[in-house]
Amino acid sequence: MRLVIYSMLLLLIAIQYPLWLGKGGWLKVYEMEKQLELQQAKNSLLSLRNAKLTGDVKDLKEGTRAIEERARVEHGMIKEGEFFVQILPIEKSASNTADAEKPVITKR
Repeated sequence: MRLVIYSMLLLLIAIQYPLWLGKGGWLKVYEMEKQLELQQAKNSLLSLRNAKLTGDVKDLKEGTRAIEERARVEHGMIKEGEFFVQILPIEKSASNTADAEKPVITKR
């Protein structure tokens, strides 16, 4: 009788091993679900970036406002007849407080 009980117990363990620890077991499924969640989060961030880049490309192809904005911001370009005014931050020094209160304005 003991032999039958031990053999049944051994068969039960042998059947349960692939279910829990095998190639398609519950632990592997759990790990794969975690990896899937991480990949979906990465994909959503990348899709937002792609949507922004698609909008930029559309603006650059269709209109001149985006081109002008990039020229102004990235290259410091201005149109003919426009004035560029840059206000620099005030640097306070102990020796010259009267001049430090006036902002410095430059024109190009």
